[in-house]
Amino acid sequence: MSLNVKRLGARDQRVQRLRRLLRRSSVRDSEHAFVAEGVRLVEAAFDAQARIEELFVSPEWHSSAPTTAVVERAAASGVAVFELGPGIMERIGDTVSPQPVCAVVESVELGIGELLSHLATDSANGLVLVCVDVRDPGNLGAVLRIAGATGVKGVICCAGTVDPFNPKVVRASAGAVFRVPLVIGASPAEVLEELEKHGYRRWATVARGGSDYSVAELEGRVALVLGNEGAGLPDEVVRRLDGSLTIPMESGTESLNVAMTVAVLCFDLARRRRLSSS
Repeated sequence: MSLNVKRLGARDQRVQRLRRLLRRSSVRDSEHAFVAEGVRLVEAAFDAQARIEELFVSPEWHSSAPTTAVVERAAASGVAVFELGPGIMERIGDTVSPQPVCAVVESVELGIGELLSHLATDSANGLVLVCVDVRDPGNLGAVLRIAGATGVKGVICCAGTVDPFNPKVVRASAGAVFRVPLVIGASPAEVLEELEKHGYRRWATVARGGSDYSVAELEGRVALVLGNEGAGLPDEVVRRLDGSLTIPMESGTESLNVAMTVAVLCFDLARRRRLSSS
């Protein structure tokens, strides 16, 4: 295959845009685009049929078979491919060992009503996750990864939660950011109202004092509401929920972090769905 790869210098407008998309959530939001870094994430974007605008590679891209394969796939799909000059990839990213390839991908997000209306026609058994002021990018990325692995129907990132298209979140999601439907920026009050309107039981996840998740009735439409890593859920949010869930732990044990809590609950609910359908 003949590859048309154009080299770009550090001052090229495309390179400047790439840097801004990596570093500023306001730019990602206004341009409805974000950056996927590394062969695996770019492949995941292609596999999910995400709209890839441009692909960028380091000067050594042709010495790596996986990177060459991604370049060929991009060229075959009509995606423009650009080679960055020496040292540029290292300067624009925020990782210690920058990846040899990255792509600008169109971001897709839904409104809360749009997501829930779609799920109403899809299935009565729709699990969604609601993130209220979840700030750690690694945690949110892991939440997305778990959601993708367990068939969660959507992740709602309320205002105050870290940008799901933040580079650290995208990397931690391991490609799930391309597959899991996302709602971004709605207020907790609006989200909880819409969930109630669409027949969802809304459960807080709390360290202590809630119902044992293993015996709680979690069939039908369920929303798990996740709070801030340190402060948990605000009282005004908890008061509007239908109940709270706790993962029993030995005395003296600190609470689980957000990602671990989601893993326990979502994999258990996935197990229940498999048993009920067999």
